[in-house]
Amino acid sequence: MTSGILQRQPSILPGFGLTMGITVLALSITVLIPLSAVFITSAGMGWDGFVAAAFSRRALAAYRLSFGAAAAAAAINAVFGLLTAWVLVRYDFFGKKIVSALVDLPFALPTAVAGIALTALYAPNGWLGRWLVPLGIDIAFTPLGVVVALIFVGLPFVVRTVEPVLADLGADVEEAAASLGASRRQTFVRVILPAISPALLTGCALAFARGVGEYGSVIFIAGNMPFRSEIAPLLIIVQLEQYNTAAATAIAATMLVISFGLLFAINYVQGWQRRVRGI
Repeated sequence: MTSGILQRQPSILPGFGLTMGITVLALSITVLIPLSAVFITSAGMGWDGFVAAAFSRRALAAYRLSFGAAAAAAAINAVFGLLTAWVLVRYDFFGKKIVSALVDLPFALPTAVAGIALTALYAPNGWLGRWLVPLGIDIAFTPLGVVVALIFVGLPFVVRTVEPVLADLGADVEEAAASLGASRRQTFVRVILPAISPALLTGCALAFARGVGEYGSVIFIAGNMPFRSEIAPLLIIVQLEQYNTAAATAIAATMLVISFGLLFAINYVQGWQRRVRGI
């Protein structure tokens, strides 16, 4: 073997051609073909029928609730998820492992169980609802209940996305900023937040995506009243129960397009942040 010539190390996995073929096949079976079926079925209605089903007053109200509640829950989780991740990374305390396990509970808990538990808490005769309702704070069977349920299911996404970035950042960065005369606010705004913002945005995007399609934990606490507390996934189920498959797929296709557009915008912002920071 001629010296000075670098030999390419064999890859652990198969070559690019075979690996790419398996990837495309798996994505086609699990993602592309089912999504294509949604668009093909809804296209059979014709444009007028599609618009009538996908953009009816009831559907528009369901879109507003689903996307609005998911966005509100993601914004709230951005704050409290960051605080939770900060505590888990920066401090050692008794019961830390228990708290960390509780963060992952929404991942393991069946969504229907979460919905029943939240309803039992916030219903007018529930443990917390009996104290909140006399104060004029109605959570169960209102849009606010939808936001509460989505906060519950979305919090782990933010915590687990931000946590490793904070751990890699280290406390020495804060000490260096303090030694240069930066206040706590300046350290957070100019040092910590720019470093964790891509991860924080990713966690919020994941929480938002989960919230838009959430069903099990919401239907029990929402009340499911059309034009008030009916989410879009429930409206799809209602249309299917009425054997109106075309209308259900039209609503699903509309949600898919909107969700894809929002996630594309979020990914674009993340890429822009990386380019600005030179990552």
